[in-house]
Amino acid sequence: MNTPQPPAQTSPEVKVAVVGWRTSSYSENGGGQCVEAGPVADAPRYAVRDSRHPGHGMFLFSAAEWTLFLGGVKSRLL
Repeated sequence: MNTPQPPAQTSPEVKVAVVGWRTSSYSENGGGQCVEAGPVADAPRYAVRDSRHPGHGMFLFSAAEWTLFLGGVKSRLL
C-alpha cells in the first residue's frame, strides 16, 4: 500500500511563478487570516501559501494531489 506523502514545501528563497493567487472565500477581512492558492506557470502543479506571510514559502501540490484535496474539502472530509 502506498503511503501518502506530504506536499513539497519551498523555502522563501525558491521562486515559483504562480499564474494568479486566489484568496479563500472563507478568509476574513479580505484575505488577512487565511490561505491563497494558484496554478504554477511552468508545470501542472498548484501552490498554497499563508496570505499573511506570502514571502515565507509555499506548499506545492501535483495536479492529482490538488484534485484529491479539493474533493475532500468539497465533501467535508477535510
